[in-house]
Amino acid sequence: MAGATAAGAPAEPQITPRRAIAFLALVFGMFMAILDIQIVSSSLSEIQAGISASSDEISWVQTSYLIAEVVMIPLSGFLARALSTRLLFALSAAGFTIASLLCATASSIGEMIFYRAVQGFIGGGMIPTAFAAAYTIFPKKYQAPVMSLVGLVVTLAPTIGPTVGGYLTSALSWHWLFLVNVPPGIVATLLCWFLVDFDEPEFDLLSRFDFTGLLGMAVFLGSLEYVLEEGERDDWFQSDTIVFFSVMIVIGAVLFFYRAFRAEQPVVGLRAYKDRNFAVGSILTFMLGVVLYGLTYLYPLFLAQVRGYNSLQTGETVFVTGIAMFIFAPIVGILGRKLDPRLVIGTGFVCLIISSFELTPITKDWGFYELMWPQLLRGAALMMCMVPINVVALGTLPPSQLKNASGLFNLMRNLGGAVGLAIINTVLNSRWDLHMARLRDAVTWSRPYVLDTLNSITAGFQARLGSDAELAATKKIAQMLRQQALVMAFSDVFLGITIFLCAAAFLVFLVRKPRASAGSAPAH
Repeated sequence: MAGATAAGAPAEPQITPRRAIAFLALVFGMFMAILDIQIVSSSLSEIQAGISASSDEISWVQTSYLIAEVVMIPLSGFLARALSTRLLFALSAAGFTIASLLCATASSIGEMIFYRAVQGFIGGGMIPTAFAAAYTIFPKKYQAPVMSLVGLVVTLAPTIGPTVGGYLTSALSWHWLFLVNVPPGIVATLLCWFLVDFDEPEFDLLSRFDFTGLLGMAVFLGSLEYVLEEGERDDWFQSDTIVFFSVMIVIGAVLFFYRAFRAEQPVVGLRAYKDRNFAVGSILTFMLGVVLYGLTYLYPLFLAQVRGYNSLQTGETVFVTGIAMFIFAPIVGILGRKLDPRLVIGTGFVCLIISSFELTPITKDWGFYELMWPQLLRGAALMMCMVPINVVALGTLPPSQLKNASGLFNLMRNLGGAVGLAIINTVLNSRWDLHMARLRDAVTWSRPYVLDTLNSITAGFQARLGSDAELAATKKIAQMLRQQALVMAFSDVFLGITIFLCAAAFLVFLVRKPRASAGSAPAH
């Protein structure tokens, strides 16, 4: 155990090569777990064909992972204290690796859903564990640059997930979406087992484990994730299934919060929310989750549905954001040590607002060069927001609360992504329908310019289609209307995100300037 300072406070931990390598192993494990949220998104059709799944069933390859992960993330705080960082992370990394191998061997949709749920649940333990370790083993003066690395992983992994997935599937096969985890998973497991020595287990906590609270949390968060993932597809409350799981959300929430405040050893402690910076930081990371996962979803969707790009072309276009993150990660680490973190966060939000607003004049012809600057600005802005928010939210908490708070903090980001995607999908489809109706009203055969367009397109088809040329021209105009309505819907969504970010930016004024870190001391 570290010694004490003259004032009686615990001394700051010392960085050793052993601990630095061990921490990198934790970060890499976290990267794999977050990457796997999105890595299959661009290859679902290939997986569907490979395991003979229906179009309704294949979405569960993604949904099962998310539901299981969202339950494990807050639970990991308790398990990290009870088992220690070393044991929890080694078990999580080993289990994640085995589950990845099983996913690659799945031959039916039932097997794939089960293996993905196991993969998500076990992998979810690696994400907050790495977060908490950053504050446990590094002195306060190194927290900003260390969190720039962690923030880079958190934002980069979901951003490049579809790109990596597209390349692997095109170059090899969909099985490699999962096999790619096996070698690094083995390395991360071994490094963690032999090098991690940050804390000691408290096995006596297991005897007081709150199974009732766990049941409430699993029902609450699992049902919430299901409703957010499947609600738009099932037309929300027109579906009996969505209504049922909405009721389960309420029942699970009541049971979970009751046990959180009444149990002797709650499965998730909520005391960290008494800290103003942690509470505000959690809200900010929830909002960043909306933007991070929302825009990561919207860019490829636009390129695929409007421009007709394949997964490789889409990956090459959206990878610009990842490049910006790589460039700005060390810069933000330096700024975090020299400037008030609130100033960095505020600047980041301003850049996010500008990058989203730049997308509002989008047209059907936008491609790599038109999307390049908004993406570069977004990548830099995400780093400027994510890193200092992590520091102000977790960097001043006492060591006893870090593991639990890290789980809650990461849960908020994932829930933000789920809520954001649900709202974005709903708004996009509703605005698409609205613009389609308006364009149909505007494009009638009584208008000269419409007839001129029809005649021009018909003449182009005449040589190839003969008497069917006019029918083909009519279908072409209908397709053009549908495409234009979709582009207008994308513009509306980007404007909505801009307004949302403007509102979120005002929360920065509620952040207090961090004091001396209580969390910089090692937890023993």
